[in-house]
Amino acid sequence: MGDARTRHDDGLARRRPVPRADLAPVILHESDAALCVAKPAGMVTQPGRGHVDDTLLNGVFALRSDALGQLGADRDWGLRHRLDREVSGCVLLAKTVAAYDALRGAFECREIGKTYLAMVAGSPPSPEGSCSRSIREEIRGAMKVALLPVRGGESALPRWRTVARRGGNTLLEVEPVTGRLHQIRVHMAALGCPIVGDRVYRAAAPPNTSALPRGRTPEPLLLHAWRLAYPEGTGQRVTECPPPEALRPTA
Repeated sequence: MGDARTRHDDGLARRRPVPRADLAPVILHESDAALCVAKPAGMVTQPGRGHVDDTLLNGVFALRSDALGQLGADRDWGLRHRLDREVSGCVLLAKTVAAYDALRGAFECREIGKTYLAMVAGSPPSPEGSCSRSIREEIRGAMKVALLPVRGGESALPRWRTVARRGGNTLLEVEPVTGRLHQIRVHMAALGCPIVGDRVYRAAAPPNTSALPRGRTPEPLLLHAWRLAYPEGTGQRVTECPPPEALRPTA
């Protein structure tokens, strides 16, 4: 669920992030090798166009600049993945070169377990299942979006399980087996149950890339990176980020 990148964004990402103590995130778990933090909804993960010093990475640098600074821009200042601006939850960073390279390999080999909580409008076609439609990324205006082409594209596979029904909505646990752009959002919309608050992906409609009218506050996107499982030492570490009230399984 990574943020789209441009050449301009990549140039900003290569600058050493300015520490912002006022943006320091909650640390969910920390070891000598890695750091897992809680990203709030509405915050960009790392510096880019329009967000030079107000990102999650700026906040993390206020906590661990010594370790992350040693990794440098070539290793994304330790950042191992990104979340969309509207999405909250677990973000993993490496603190050493060895940890960064090991985690990069784990992501590439799909050895990182990710579980999201998503509130969708209506319900999927079955209480649990998966969607294997391929994804193609495309630039629309200033936004990179995910499309579901008839032919071609890259493999994508989210799995879902129903947790609860809330009125006309359904709370799901979703496991994105692959790491494609916006795959949970675009697949849920294609199944006829878009994520509540998603302005871009709509059921049976092309992506909406238009900006909100000035002064209008967007409805929260009810998607949360709830659980992250990753190798640590000789075992597997599972870290959870408490979800917002609207996505709590026991609410």
